[in-house]
Amino acid sequence: MPYNILVLGAAYGSLLASKMLFGGHKIHHVCLPAEADLINAEGFKVKLPVRGRAEPVLLDSQKLPGKVTAGGAQGVNPKDYDLVALAMQEPQYRSPGVRELLDAVATSGVPCMSIMNMPPLPYVKRIPGLDYEALKPAYTDPTVWDNFDPGLLTLCSPDPQAIRPPDGKANELLVTLPTNFKVAKFDNDKHTQILRDLEKDIEAVRFDAGDGAKIELPVKLRVYDSLFVPLAKWSMLLAGNYRCITKDGMRTAQEAVWTNIEESKSVYNFVFDLCVKLGANPADLVPFEKYAAAAQSLSRPASAARALQNGAQYIERADKLVQLIAKQKGLSHPAIDAQVALVDARLEANRKKAAA
Repeated sequence: MPYNILVLGAAYGSLLASKMLFGGHKIHHVCLPAEADLINAEGFKVKLPVRGRAEPVLLDSQKLPGKVTAGGAQGVNPKDYDLVALAMQEPQYRSPGVRELLDAVATSGVPCMSIMNMPPLPYVKRIPGLDYEALKPAYTDPTVWDNFDPGLLTLCSPDPQAIRPPDGKANELLVTLPTNFKVAKFDNDKHTQILRDLEKDIEAVRFDAGDGAKIELPVKLRVYDSLFVPLAKWSMLLAGNYRCITKDGMRTAQEAVWTNIEESKSVYNFVFDLCVKLGANPADLVPFEKYAAAAQSLSRPASAARALQNGAQYIERADKLVQLIAKQKGLSHPAIDAQVALVDARLEANRKKAAA
């Protein structure tokens, strides 16, 4: 049975949407007017590298079985949908229009899957034993999450890496690291079944690449019983993404990990061990060696670093969230503390500049 799926965001969100369209599902993106106009006129296009093929395959939404539409935040009724996916950056949810739509999602009773690097506060509340009030300073505006029932919200780890091609249009996406999306189950089995149906549809895809070959595509959706599987991304974020941010500018994720590999490993394993203390099974997480090998191909700075460099006054602060959770467990890491302080200082400088 085709599902109606609402996706807040059309950049990274189009990657998962492109895979769901194979199952004949209907996707509606909430995005900026220019993006919406392009998607409604031309659909979206995702270039996906496939092992063993010299050139990436092109997924054109207009040629896939499902249907995609797009528009602004106004006039959207979340109750018309079976599933909502949150695929914007965390600071964007306090924007006028988006904030009201998010609140409508919260009170709709529709299950909601976040594909953010920063886990929404209601998801963190599904992890027992934390002082949730003390974690609020990590969020741009924690009040936007007030009306969510934690049982209706789950987290999908955005492990695949993708960018807008520098010379491309706003409806184009280039996948640079084709790993899997990992999503934790909902509290409700009926809602989890939606995720399992999508997982099955994506697993079954065999794509006609135009040369007669029916090929299996990377970037699957994997559903897990453990709440902690999506938190495997935390180690990667703190050892790689946030360490792309430097005092004077930014560096690539590959440089962030490999310039001082011992410090990267120390940060990574500190966060890994913290997740285990919270309740994760080590087997649910990703060992440092596997991440470090993947980081060799990450030849661009992380999105947080690029946003800071472009003058952003707010970015997702998963670095601060992890620091605050560690503090509650009586733990700290000097490199993490220094990096959080650096990001704080860079953001403060951007705010002062904007106010001048």
